[in-house]
This record gives sequence, structure tokens and C-alpha cells, in this order.
Amino acid sequence: MQFASRQTRTAGAKSRYGIVTTPHWLASEAGARVLARGGNAIEALVAAGAALSVVYPHFCGLGGDAVWMVANETGDARTFLGIGQAAADAAPSQPIPLRGPASTLTTAGLVDSWDKVLTYSATAWGGTEGLSALLDDAIALAGNGYVVSASQTFWFDFRAEESAMWPGFRDLFRRDGIQCQPALARSLEAIARNGPREFYEGELGNSIALGLGAAGSPLTTADLAATCTQIVEPVRLPYGETVLLAPPPPTQGLTTLGIMGVLAHLSPADKAVGSASYYHLLVEAVKQAFIDRHLIADPNFSDDVSAALLDPDRLASKAAAIDPTRATAWPHPYRQGDTSLLAAVDSMGRAASMLQSIYFDWGSGVVAGNTGILWQNRGAAFSIDTVSPNRYQPGKRPFYTLNPGLALKDGRPHLVYGTQGADGQPQTLALLLSLLIDHGLDPLAALSRPRFLLGRTFSDSRDNLKIEEDIGGKAIAELASMGHEVAPITPLSPLGGQAGIIRIDGRGQLEAAHDPRSDGGAIGL
Repeated sequence: MQFASRQTRTAGAKSRYGIVTTPHWLASEAGARVLARGGNAIEALVAAGAALSVVYPHFCGLGGDAVWMVANETGDARTFLGIGQAAADAAPSQPIPLRGPASTLTTAGLVDSWDKVLTYSATAWGGTEGLSALLDDAIALAGNGYVVSASQTFWFDFRAEESAMWPGFRDLFRRDGIQCQPALARSLEAIARNGPREFYEGELGNSIALGLGAAGSPLTTADLAATCTQIVEPVRLPYGETVLLAPPPPTQGLTTLGIMGVLAHLSPADKAVGSASYYHLLVEAVKQAFIDRHLIADPNFSDDVSAALLDPDRLASKAAAIDPTRATAWPHPYRQGDTSLLAAVDSMGRAASMLQSIYFDWGSGVVAGNTGILWQNRGAAFSIDTVSPNRYQPGKRPFYTLNPGLALKDGRPHLVYGTQGADGQPQTLALLLSLLIDHGLDPLAALSRPRFLLGRTFSDSRDNLKIEEDIGGKAIAELASMGHEVAPITPLSPLGGQAGIIRIDGRGQLEAAHDPRSDGGAIGL
């Protein structure tokens, strides 16, 4: 299959036969090749995700996790939580550092998630693609090299001072030019040859554990071997004519649904897109849902709060607490992180949405020995507060920002979506879902609208309301007059996340786009 040159590509695409969208064109092409040869949406995302693990090393990789949402053409949906668990022999008593070996407290679930989703693909969807063939593009990109993306350059520069102190980092990653990762290619080849459990129980797993241990990480071969993706039912929330699906705890999928559940009582369809009153309702709904977010934790260790947080009376009371003309004062704990969204729909209308991440940009900064694998710092998401539901415990999964989504309409997949952005994920998704459902915008139009981000970020420690300034001076002034502490940011800002959307209409027409803030886009067959 031939694809257009970079110069003729656009962020959006349409098709009736299959479509894929990712934040990097090389990953989108890897997924589209699978769809073109008859593979399904799950198989396409395994190939695209593996390629993205090579070409977007600052956001995702083999040393990170993945959360999947999949649904067949009749709306039968599953969530795959490829989330690593806490080391068995660690007991942090001091604040967990954001970088370095002491932040590498959890194993990595991405590779195991490939195993579980492909098994499901074969048994439930009749999939025939094996992992070995699906890794071909990733292996070639790692071995032969690729042109460093604008996003990688930005984050390389942003962390230039810190990364100079990360052992082995500068030997692997470049600021610009052609990036080759031969050690990573060898690791991928070992997985292709011996299967996904090679990463956890084979020679590669031993090399990973030795490399992490030499750096000072508490993770062991036993921890790696215990890593296992959980297959669970998604949580659901009716919204208009759709049913929104999100991954359950320990992810913040509940937070996204909580925002939408509050918003459903506020009639956002009656507010003009781009108006201050429209953004005010969205921001206030975010605040109401974020108040409860500290209650979300691994349900294997804490109470599952899903039913309580999505209780209709609770959501209605939260909506009633919102003043349509005045902002609620806002301080709130901050979580940083970076992620990559991939989505695909195949020729039968089966859909898959997946987020993969190493948590912060460049993860922990720790390279696992000679494997070429950069490890995540997801352990930094744990608390050492003994009364916190998210306190550190061996074998526990931390609170998780990843929450890819699906929306059903008339019982069938209608929207497939997700975004990069940690705290910003539920905020961006709420805006996009409202634009798509309440106002009928197409995916690219929705992705191009001005974004907001409530709370602190890596570049601004204030709990203010950052909003892209192309919303207009009038709207910014009106938001300020309502009591919002507004901080304008540039249009299409990196702070706005990198989202992707696929929409399936009632006639089976597929329309998709990836964020104009990213290095990628959608490809339709």
C-alpha cells in the first residue's frame, strides 16, 4: 500500500474500509499497513503502538504501560489494563522522587498487553496476525533510524539540563537528525522471536532486571514475572444519545465520566461554541469531578468507588452547586505526565482505542542496562501518606492518568478517542466530547478549537486557568470577570495535549483526525 508524502498529508481522513490515527505519521502508516492486508483494529494498533514506542521515545516505550478500550461492531466492549505493579521489596518512607532509580517502582505492562489483546483478537474477533509480523515496522525503524520529530526535539531541549545527569541517556537519544536505536531493535527482535513473555521471563527480562538493579531500582526478575494485564468491563455513563465508556479504577476514567455527568445537567448545547459562558461551564464541571479524584485507587487494595462517583444524584448535586456566572476558587493537587493515543476502526466497524505511556516525558530517565529500554517513573504517582487510598503497597497499581474512551450510539461504536496530557486528559476529553456530541463538530474541527487546562503544569506552578489565546480577547476578559485566574497560552500549545478522534456515522462512514498539535494524523483506506 502506498501512502502520500508528508507534504500532501492532512491531519484528517475519511474512509469506509478502515482508518487509523496516531500522533506520528510513521506509526499511523504501520497501523494502516495492517488494516490494508486485512488485519483488524486491535492488530493495527499493536503494530502502530510498537512503531510509536520507537519514534516517540519521549512519551512512550517498552518500559511503560498501556490501557486499551476495544469494542466489536455490536458494542461488546472490554478494557485491558496493561499496568505494571509495585515492586515487592520496596517500602519508600520518604517522598518518592520524580526521576531516577527510586522512581522506577513499578513494572511495565505494555508488552504483556500485546499478548492479551492479540489473544482476544484471535478468539473473539477471528484475528490471524501474529506479534512477530506486527513488530516488523518497529524493528526496522529502531535499526535503520528515523527523522527526529519536532515533539522529540522540543522535549529533548526542555529537559536538556536534567538529562545531562541521566546515565546512558545521551548515548541513546538525539535532539535532531536521524535517530537510530540498535539496542532497542535487538530487544524487539527477541520479543518477536520468543514471544511477549521474553520481556518478563526470558533472557531479555533478566537483562532488564540486571540493568535496572545496577542503576539502583528495586525491581527484580520476580517482579517482572508477576506482571499481568487485567481484562475488565469498562464503566459507562449515558450522555445524550450516546453511552460513554471509560476504563475503571485505578485509571481516571471515572473523572472523565464524572465531568460529562455534571455537564449533562448544564445544557452546554445551548451555549455558543467559543463563548466564555461555554468554557465556564466546562471548567466548573471539571472542578466538581476533580474534587473526588483522590478517592480513585487500585480496587484490589481499596474500595471501588465507581458506583459512588457516578451516582446520578451525586452528579446532579454537583451540577446544582455550579454558579453559571461565578468561578469556584481552585487549588488542587497536580499530576504531571505524558502519553500517546492511538485509535483504529477496521472494515467491520470494530474499534480500538489505546493509550501508552512512560508517565513523565522521558520517564524516569533510567535506561535498563544494554537493552535500549527507557523505564517509566510511574512509581512517582504513589503516595507515602499512610491514609491515602493511593499509598504505596507492594504489588499495587498506582492511580493512573491514562483513560482512552469509546462512545456507543444505538449500541454500536460511534466515537473512539483519547489524549495525551495527564491532568489535562479529562479536561480535553470533556471539551472534545461536548464539541462532537452537543455541537456536532467533525473530528478535525473539534481538535482545532482552543483548549484550556486548569491547574499547575511543568511550566507554570500556579493553579490558574490556562487557555489558548485564539479563543479571543473578549472571551478571556469575560472569564476573568467571572473570577477565573486566566493565563493565556499560545494557540495549539503543547500544554493542550495531543488528542485523536475517530467518528463512525450511522451509514458506516469513518472520519478521523489527530491533533494539529502532534506530528501525526489519520490514514484511511
